[in-house]
Amino acid sequence: MKAIRIHEDGGPEVLRYEDAPDPVPAPGEVLIELRAAALNHLDLWVRKGLPSVPKPRILGADGAGLVAGLGEGVSGLELGQRVVINPGLEHGDTIRVVGEHTEGTHAELAVIPAGNVHPLDESLSFEEAAAFPLVFETAYRMLVTKARLEAGEWVLVWGIGSGVATASLAIAKALGARVIVTSSSEEKLALARDLGADGTVIHGRPETAAEIKELSGGAGVDVVVEHVGEATWTTSLSVVRPGGRVTVCGATSGPNPPAALHRLWWKQLTVYGSTMGTRADFEGAYELVRSGRARPVIDRVFPLAEARAAHERLEAGDQLGKIVLRIPG
Repeated sequence: MKAIRIHEDGGPEVLRYEDAPDPVPAPGEVLIELRAAALNHLDLWVRKGLPSVPKPRILGADGAGLVAGLGEGVSGLELGQRVVINPGLEHGDTIRVVGEHTEGTHAELAVIPAGNVHPLDESLSFEEAAAFPLVFETAYRMLVTKARLEAGEWVLVWGIGSGVATASLAIAKALGARVIVTSSSEEKLALARDLGADGTVIHGRPETAAEIKELSGGAGVDVVVEHVGEATWTTSLSVVRPGGRVTVCGATSGPNPPAALHRLWWKQLTVYGSTMGTRADFEGAYELVRSGRARPVIDRVFPLAEARAAHERLEAGDQLGKIVLRIPG
């Protein structure tokens, strides 16, 4: 089969489109002939060696395609059936990820545990199916399972270009919340308004915090979706209302911001750490997607062989939504 593999840590130049051994499903596993896969920032980190993984390694967490083989003991799926992958691999209280802890989905074939393979609704294309799992599962866990978002509450979503941010916007709106999004790009903010954002702010300016508070009625937002870290943390704690919640799933600008602990006790804030999601989180997110209440935003589709260009676009931050790889059948 053809696959995108890395043999060393580094930049997009280490990606190789090459022949790799066809995987064989073990008992309890499903062989999937992939038709689409998506990129996540996780793929950039793994490619760079953060963390470094055994090599050669096929990258990619998200994917959708057709059942091509069933390992011993697998039932409930049929050869040729359209399916989507839940990339979260639960091991007790630990959630591992396809493509980081196992071989990934940027290939013509992948072997996935049967419990992580779900029938794909006919209403969704392979590209849409590949675009939602990791980021929607992550955003659902942050907003629903952790923060317990309620209709009418205000949510702040940093950096609307990212997959987690667009998923957070879609899920929050589906649940009846009001959403403020940020970007450094007026074009992206205009697109976010088309997607339902109630307020938009250019971030990184002295007046950013004041504008966020004004948009939310002066008291501040109820929930912050924090995935940026050092560049946004101080403002996040400033603009969340007393008694509000800050949910954290990443720190793309750096993991060690000023703690600003005084704001935590003065405002009696709750900070939730959140990573990926459980099967229940995936199923909750999938229900929103299949019902049409929340849909993934696809930025651009590249052929599998052009994965390097896809990585370069994601690394430059030019995208709004998910970058998808189309895999020929």
